[in-house]
Amino acid sequence: MTLDAFYTVPELAKELGITPRAIRFYETKKLLFPQRAGNTRVYTRKDRARLILILRGKRLGFSLAEIREFLELYETDINQVEQLQMLSQKVRHRIDDLEEQRVELESVLTELKGIEKQCLDTLIEKGIEE
Repeated sequence: MTLDAFYTVPELAKELGITPRAIRFYETKKLLFPQRAGNTRVYTRKDRARLILILRGKRLGFSLAEIREFLELYETDINQVEQLQMLSQKVRHRIDDLEEQRVELESVLTELKGIEKQCLDTLIEKGIEE
């Protein structure tokens, strides 16, 4: 593929393992801005890279608003200092949230395992084995 290659919605969706509907959704949220070739929306390599960043942001748990903010900084901050500072802060906040969720999840798992053990012990006492 040449440097100035274009992608259609189905091509881009297939390459990135997402649905065409997902791409259209990101368009409606003003995260992607495809060009037109007649009635067909086409995407550049830059659009493809932008979509990869969007997908990565979603996978890491960032909101669309946070992703938009990050992408806008990418466009305006040539030195990327503001972008890196903001990203660092958002990543730290996300890590803190996930660490807190992990603690809560461990607590729930411990409680569920205790309930499971009680159930199995009671079944054994009643002469019923699983």
